[in-house]
Amino acid sequence: MHGDETRAALAELGPFFAVESAAAADAAGGGSGWRSMGELGDGSGVLAARVAAVRGVLAAGGGQQPDAVEERVAASVTHLGLVARLLSPYLALAVLYGHVPGAVRLSDLRWQPALGGPYPLALPGLPGRAAGPPAPAETGPAETGGVADLGRVAGLGGVADAFAAAVLSGPVRELTAACADFRVSPHVLRGNTASALAGAARMVAGARPEAAARARALTGLLLAGGPLRGAGHLTPADAGGGHGAFRRRSCCLIYRAAPGHAGALCGDCALSRVPVRPG
Repeated sequence: MHGDETRAALAELGPFFAVESAAAADAAGGGSGWRSMGELGDGSGVLAARVAAVRGVLAAGGGQQPDAVEERVAASVTHLGLVARLLSPYLALAVLYGHVPGAVRLSDLRWQPALGGPYPLALPGLPGRAAGPPAPAETGPAETGGVADLGRVAGLGGVADAFAAAVLSGPVRELTAACADFRVSPHVLRGNTASALAGAARMVAGARPEAAARARALTGLLLAGGPLRGAGHLTPADAGGGHGAFRRRSCCLIYRAAPGHAGALCGDCALSRVPVRPG
């Protein structure tokens, strides 16, 4: 059994969370379309080809030629998409079941490099059965001290530390280092990761309202320390128990893909308006 129950539970959250077993992907053989994600960081040209493909899609969206879009913009958008897909199932496992993988590298993951939506992803070491949901996060006075305090009250401090070590400092760091070769600022790439994390948490909270407090608390802890410290922050939860908004402290640069660098900004962007080009 390759975590069938766990995979079914993840798939219920949406396509960004659906995964297969890496062992099953390997057993399917080379003709199945599964490939090692290690190829994205090995300098073989796979990542460069994906950045070029994304560049073409961004350019076509504005009726432009590919060279009208800066390569670093396409690389940032590529990074955001890759990381969002990778982070989502791992975050859901941590929030819903307290499960964090042991040491994992990009080469341990399997993918099928589709464009235009969440790419198929296979993970190693999925728990065989979805455990019962952990105790809900405590609310009340702890919230006044911030989401990090709420997370500690909920007993998520150790989960956050393990997640940062295994996932953020594992395959996410490898992807980020590879994308940095395209002259994308580390500040932008850290913001992309923080944005992907917050987006995944919102989706978990929306699909599983009983886990919303844990999703928010764990996200707050991850944003408050470790590799993502200073990359963004959550606003306070609303009176109705809403998740609260996320604001990053950088921009993913996608607005620059539009003609005249005048595209729309993302909802969590640090910029309040699109910069106006002189002249």
